[in-house]
Amino acid sequence: MRIVGPAASVAALCGVVLFAPSAAAQCVDEELKEELVGGRHYRGVQERLFTKAFRHELSGMGGLYAADLYSSSWLAGGAYTFHFSEDLGLEASAQFTRFRTAATDSYERRYPEVQVEERTNRPGRLYFGHLVWSFAYGKLRWMGGGITRFDLNAAMGAGATDDSTSTGLTGSFGLGTKWYFGKWFAVRIDVRDHILKETLIGEEHLVNDILVTGGFSVFVPFGG
Repeated sequence: MRIVGPAASVAALCGVVLFAPSAAAQCVDEELKEELVGGRHYRGVQERLFTKAFRHELSGMGGLYAADLYSSSWLAGGAYTFHFSEDLGLEASAQFTRFRTAATDSYERRYPEVQVEERTNRPGRLYFGHLVWSFAYGKLRWMGGGITRFDLNAAMGAGATDDSTSTGLTGSFGLGTKWYFGKWFAVRIDVRDHILKETLIGEEHLVNDILVTGGFSVFVPFGG
């Protein structure tokens, strides 16, 4: 029996001569199933567009220093991070601010014969080391256009607060996020809590100073 028309094409695709419409439908169903399974397989295997492992990260940051005993002030500095893997990195940072106490200014204006401090507006320096753990990754599509990748990270470390009134070691922990563009550039936002002892008007206080910073990072080597 000779088969002509669309049925002949279906028979040729299946490699057999078919005599029933149900057999042709079964052949088409099998081909659709293979196409769908193959498409799902290839969508799951994608090249990681941004890698951090064994790369150096240089960051510039600026923001707000909200102190317990002092007035809020600006904050600026930089950081260097070496990434041991995609999840763990070791960060060293240096930041600068000014420590100003509006309360002592008011006290001195009220009692001009009493000078609480020699200077109530003096520079401060922060030197810290943190272990940074990237615990979550995600990606965001912008209005149906390009995809931006980001991560969420937690930082824990310690360092020194040099403002002439702090004593001992300063503990630090916080959360942050980085948004990656291309293969070597990222935008970062960090919130850190500094725990330290400070002396003001002859009394020692255990304080929590909050640092909120934003900035950018450059990754070396540039090619990823």
